[in-house]
Amino acid sequence: MKILVIVRRYPLLSYFILAYGIAWGGCLVTAGPKFLRGEPLAFADGAVMFLAMLAGPSLAGVGMTWITDGGKGLRQLLLKMSRWRVNLHWFSMAALLPPSLFITVLLMMSALVSPVFTPRFLPQGIAIGLLAGFFEEIGWTGFAFPRLRERFGLLAGAVLLGLLHSFWHIVADYLFSSAEYGAYWLPHFLIWMVASMTAMRVLIVWVYSNTRSVFLAQLMHASSTAVLAVIGPALSPVNDTLLYAVYAGVLWLVVGVVVMGRDSRKA
Repeated sequence: MKILVIVRRYPLLSYFILAYGIAWGGCLVTAGPKFLRGEPLAFADGAVMFLAMLAGPSLAGVGMTWITDGGKGLRQLLLKMSRWRVNLHWFSMAALLPPSLFITVLLMMSALVSPVFTPRFLPQGIAIGLLAGFFEEIGWTGFAFPRLRERFGLLAGAVLLGLLHSFWHIVADYLFSSAEYGAYWLPHFLIWMVASMTAMRVLIVWVYSNTRSVFLAQLMHASSTAVLAVIGPALSPVNDTLLYAVYAGVLWLVVGVVVMGRDSRKA
């Protein structure tokens, strides 16, 4: 079929069209009518949008792997997703680096700025993290990043994937959060989703590139998302934006250390 020829010729473009299209389409169908009528979105609406978001990169990743590489590609993807026997150092980085950084930021801000930044505990956030990490990384790391790295190089490919992954959230975040955040929605989105998540993507790529384990990418994504959902305090738009500005700064500082360490080993 002609469309398969086009998809195979432009695998990255096809992947992102599918990942965005499935996720955005599901969100718009679920919440768009209510949003346009000015009605508040219920928890159930958010849950369905979350499932649509999970479906985007995972279905696109599996589908594009099969279209471009067939059964062999799917078997290789499964092998990378089951590669958990790696150096304990990298396992610890994937599981513990995101929560240790976010908890440190919260404790510092609660002590130096305001008690409103004191961590809370919402255990249901663990499930959110596990689902996001497992399903999304099938596409982001399992399919997209190896091809971005081949075309743009390691660091540029990681940053580009981080930006594309970040803006993939824009429809769901606008539908669900713009009414609450008002004038702060755009700066909050750019700081939280774009600045902090692009930095986290570079760190996920750092772990993946040293292990070739999609499983560790899934674990690190799950760890990052879960800690935000589990202990992130309920804050005003101003304070929430401030929190993620500080967190993004810390993440980019760690990225700088990683990049300088990598360059020094090359020298």
